[in-house]
Amino acid sequence: MASTPKIGDVIADFRLPGGRLDGETFRRADYALSAQRGRPLVLAFYPGDDTPVCTAQLCSYSDGLAELESAGAAVWGISPQGLDSHEEFARDRGLRMPLLSDEGRTVAKSFGITAPLIGLRRSVFIINGTGRLHWKHVTALGATYPPPTVLAAQLSALTTA
Repeated sequence: MASTPKIGDVIADFRLPGGRLDGETFRRADYALSAQRGRPLVLAFYPGDDTPVCTAQLCSYSDGLAELESAGAAVWGISPQGLDSHEEFARDRGLRMPLLSDEGRTVAKSFGITAPLIGLRRSVFIINGTGRLHWKHVTALGATYPPPTVLAAQLSALTTA
């Protein structure tokens, strides 16, 4: 298994299928890291759609999305489930950020966060506008995740650095 990237590392480009709830429509598209160059990106890897902790995490990020976007960032949720599962999850919970499908766990492997039984470790990475890792939170197995206020503070540090 690869190790997690270090702060300052350039993150390799990737492309994943995903979708975003836009009113009543779940708009499916491919999402590429390289398309986000020039602005920060929050990647929230989570083990599964519609599970208790993942639901709490993604709902908190959706509720805090305006604050994170006002800091100039995009926020993507990434898990191993397919787009149909993501669509149902987004609709049931009113999630407003794109949910990306890493069914083969290729991207999770490149970040060094795959795990037996649960598929991947709950992890959040903030990538700056030049594609370098600015901040990360990687759990061993736990149910902890950084709240939107912590992410907003890290994004604020990017603009004052």
